[in-house]
Amino acid sequence: MSSAGLFEQSRQSFSKFWSMRDARERKVLIATSLLLLLTLIYAMLIAPALNGREQLSKSLPQLRQQVAQLQALSKKATELSGKPRQTVENISRENMAAALARNNLKSQTLHLNGDHVTLRLTSASFASTLSWLNEMQTTAQLIVLEAKIVALPQLDKVDVTMTLRQARNE
Repeated sequence: MSSAGLFEQSRQSFSKFWSMRDARERKVLIATSLLLLLTLIYAMLIAPALNGREQLSKSLPQLRQQVAQLQALSKKATELSGKPRQTVENISRENMAAALARNNLKSQTLHLNGDHVTLRLTSASFASTLSWLNEMQTTAQLIVLEAKIVALPQLDKVDVTMTLRQARNE
């Protein structure tokens, strides 16, 4: 059966159903249908829009604060980009040994070759090693090229072999 035929059959069935109802039933069916249609429109269109609007109005002050923070950070970044870069002194065996000592570390081997540093720590505190590495990255601009860290059975103890390179001043 074609869709046109199916539509015509459905229309006839509805016409027959409708003609069998008296005027009062028709009014009740129309009112119920309108109420159902309005409920569907509210549930599918109006309620989600109202909920979305409410959520946006709640999040708007926080978003405005974030925009203000980003603008302040952007302004600070612009100011900092105009300042000349701080020069970092070349690394030396004495500087490295002093930094290791500040973090209660002692290297087994420490080799300096230009801007490269190779060192080995045995049975070192992992936390102290990370603290020392953070200090070296910020003060001497050393970056890790290669690292081998082996955990030992004792808590917070590691063997470390590391190669670092000092970032070049430009």
